[in-house]
Amino acid sequence: MKEQFEAYLQKSNLSQNTVTSYLWTVDYFLTNYNGVSAENLLAYKGYLLEKYKPKTVNLRIQAINKYLAFLGEEKLQLKFVKIQQKNFLENVISNADYKFFKNSLKKDGNTEWFFVVWYLAATGARVSELIQIKVEHVEAGYFDLYTKGGKLRRLYIPQKLKMETLEWLRAAEKTSGYLFLNRFGERITTRGISQQLKNYAQKYGLNTKVVYPHSFRHRFAKNFLEKYNDIALLADLMGHESIETTRIYLRRTASEQQALVDKIVTW
Repeated sequence: MKEQFEAYLQKSNLSQNTVTSYLWTVDYFLTNYNGVSAENLLAYKGYLLEKYKPKTVNLRIQAINKYLAFLGEEKLQLKFVKIQQKNFLENVISNADYKFFKNSLKKDGNTEWFFVVWYLAATGARVSELIQIKVEHVEAGYFDLYTKGGKLRRLYIPQKLKMETLEWLRAAEKTSGYLFLNRFGERITTRGISQQLKNYAQKYGLNTKVVYPHSFRHRFAKNFLEKYNDIALLADLMGHESIETTRIYLRRTASEQQALVDKIVTW
């Protein structure tokens, strides 16, 4: 049954990470609960609510519901929990710290990591998308991705970034293959990027809480709206299913709110 469910997921155009996550979730449920029933499903949901944050709970429920659809038991599917959206962005690197970080990496000759940071902040790429970029994509100036729903999303590489990358590649005599490699010459992993960014953040005295791959995607969105206030275009560029997801970038970060309150409230 597990192999059949995996084959079913593979046909759904899901990423390998998502397939692995769904399989793990279903395996956990089947191992710890005696069969698929409304009672057991609700008990599992209760366990999730006690142990995890709403976002994680919904990811687990999504996996279970996919399994129930596979079984033809849609009537047993669980309802998602409501996530209360914060009215501010948390742990987003400031523009000043982003520039300092990028420039410090370049100054110290950490060229590849200089480009990792620049690509994350200048393309809005998710880290899972970043590691798929190849030299050929840089030459073309864009990278076409297919979203979960089978929709096409184009990740644009800005002209300035493209030209500097090509100079770097020429100097390194690199003409094809993945752009970012590890020390073994293999494609770098998402975990490898996250860890190394933390290491460099510590080295340069930056707050490690704001230095992680998705933080630069947030920075891209914030900077884009400040320079060109078109939220519909930004939603397309970021690959959001709904424009409502993108609206969070109209809000200020927690540190920006604090600075404004400190400046305004003097009574």
